[in-house]
Amino acid sequence: MEQMKRYAIYYAPEPGLFAERAAEWLGWDAATGTQVAQPDLRILPRPVSVLTAEPRKYGFHGTLKPPFRLAAGETPETLMAGVAALAARLPACETEGLALTRLGRFLALCPTGDTTGLATLAAEVVRRLDSFRAPLTEDETARRRPERLTPRQRELLDLWGYPYVMEEFRFHLTLTGGLEPWEMATVETALTERFAPVQPAPFRVNDLCLFGEAQDGRFHLLHRYALTG
Repeated sequence: MEQMKRYAIYYAPEPGLFAERAAEWLGWDAATGTQVAQPDLRILPRPVSVLTAEPRKYGFHGTLKPPFRLAAGETPETLMAGVAALAARLPACETEGLALTRLGRFLALCPTGDTTGLATLAAEVVRRLDSFRAPLTEDETARRRPERLTPRQRELLDLWGYPYVMEEFRFHLTLTGGLEPWEMATVETALTERFAPVQPAPFRVNDLCLFGEAQDGRFHLLHRYALTG
């Protein structure tokens, strides 16, 4: 397998209307590695391509283990074997569904109902695959703005390479970059119209998706590993 700049473990929707609608909205299909024509919605305050510029390169996903560089001595093949072995030990999980949610300045779909199983899954993925992660460089740590983190978030950054894991974790499927307050309601309306008919209920995480960041910065879905534990 081609060496990528970084790797990540994400949730990504299985092929179907939900995945298609998300790829159209973001303009990037990580499963096929292709750009997708975005809708021309004149009611929006800015073009969809501008509203989605930040999340586009990652593709539509929910983070389980954030992007990381491979540790010395590890290869894409050893990582794939590690993810496969872990997926065979962990069970699938589900929540009631998804709801469009304001998270600070951006909009995302967030799970509704009991999210205990999802949080447990993410914690296990972070913990069990951390041996594959190279330590953060000083520059990587600085980009996380540690001076703005709580003491616990800074501790998590040092331990796991990311501040929003374990009890700080909140699963979300990002749909926009930062929005101005006056843009929120209009974008919410457009997203509700596009996604409400295709949102899964219940919402299930059936597999671990290994993503890789190519040299151009775009993330690609490399492989799915069914959760069969």
